[in-house]
Amino acid sequence: MVVYWRPGCGFCAMLKARLGKLRDRATWINIWDDEEAAAFVRSVNDGNEVVPTVVMDGIPHTNPNPGMVKERLKAA
Repeated sequence: MVVYWRPGCGFCAMLKARLGKLRDRATWINIWDDEEAAAFVRSVNDGNEVVPTVVMDGIPHTNPNPGMVKERLKAA
């Protein structure tokens, strides 16, 4: 699982907090530090840098429900 995020994003901070220790099972990519990652996020969000964008099973989810992400990480 890959989580695209950026500093100062409240939804990203909430997701990280809700995941607790499970957050370490995901790969976190800061889109402000990685232009390719930022371009990917824009490509799946109609040209906008909407984060968190979480890729689960190859499918991008924009600002997904933290409970769903947590369940997927538990199963991984």
